[in-house]
Amino acid sequence: MTDTSARTRPDLGTYEEISAAAVGTTGLTDFGGTEHEEGLRILVDDLAENAGLTPLGNYQQRQMVKATLVSRLLSQQGFTANPEHADVRIERPIFVTGLPRTGTTALHRLLTADPSHQGLELWLTEVPQPRPPRESWATDPIYQALDAAYKAHHEANPDFSGIHYSDAATVEECWRLLRQSGLSVGFESLADIPRYAAWLEQQDWTPAYARHKQNLQLIGLHDQDKRWVLKNPSHLVGIDAILSVYPDACIVRTTRDVVASVASACSLSAAATDGWSTTFVGARIGETQLDLLDREVRAYERDRARHDASHFLDVDYDSFIADPVGTTRGIYEAFDLDWSPAVDQAVTAADAESRTGARKSSHRYDLADYGLTETQVRDRLA
Repeated sequence: MTDTSARTRPDLGTYEEISAAAVGTTGLTDFGGTEHEEGLRILVDDLAENAGLTPLGNYQQRQMVKATLVSRLLSQQGFTANPEHADVRIERPIFVTGLPRTGTTALHRLLTADPSHQGLELWLTEVPQPRPPRESWATDPIYQALDAAYKAHHEANPDFSGIHYSDAATVEECWRLLRQSGLSVGFESLADIPRYAAWLEQQDWTPAYARHKQNLQLIGLHDQDKRWVLKNPSHLVGIDAILSVYPDACIVRTTRDVVASVASACSLSAAATDGWSTTFVGARIGETQLDLLDREVRAYERDRARHDASHFLDVDYDSFIADPVGTTRGIYEAFDLDWSPAVDQAVTAADAESRTGARKSSHRYDLADYGLTETQVRDRLA
């Protein structure tokens, strides 16, 4: 269901116009360099020329690019105002990755239930800053505005909640930090952008992860004793960069039958972009997403082989669904982390909560809706 209250635009606008809008919104001008510009300029041009955007799509995609620039401006302001962030140590962070719809979200939320862990709350991926005391969030005007926007989205699109529920306080993916550098496969999940996809495949992700780390140092400034747990399917293409920037990282990959994974990923892309494009629909979604996932798997397997096996652990989706708490405990054992009674209680409670209310998963999909067959998928992703 499309949010009928969403605004529309006759065109996307130029990169310069969107950048000026971000400056006007924040009152800030320091982007901390120009590393982000090449990718975002290619993205904007590709969206305007190739993505078949509707008036709704013009508005939504423009907002995504603007949000990227706003968050970069806010991060840069935070770096300058809090120079001590550079001294924050990030030790043995956990990165959860895997093809989309393989249980990464559920596993991430169980791992961050541990009181000694921290994740990236959705609102802080949008407005990076030292994490304020949690008891202050309810009266924080920025938090209130973002939380209201997320809730309005779910109310207007109730089917989407069963696919991927989130609110301002929910721990979320960290691609919003990576996109500050102009790099994100997330853009490919939301539009047909062949020029940007080809450009992205050739990029070194190390600078993007260096800024990613700087953002974690800023956001976690008041929680330095807590281990970071990050999650993003696109980490599949960033293994070399992750282990360059975070040399002691623990990387958990979730695996699932590839047919179910691809069908579910296509369904998510379709639901997230309903009404945005005249061409990014049906079989075109299937074609572009299968190509993207194939590139991610190949990159991961290639890069993983270059590093010590102790950094990596695979988690089977079916095993995780059958025993979420036990599987989570297995991750602790594999990486020699402390599974205390308090952790057991917190993870068990989080698992129970995930099965009720708006967070309860409800997702139906069919590979044929996207012009794909099981044989095609298995041939590409075997």
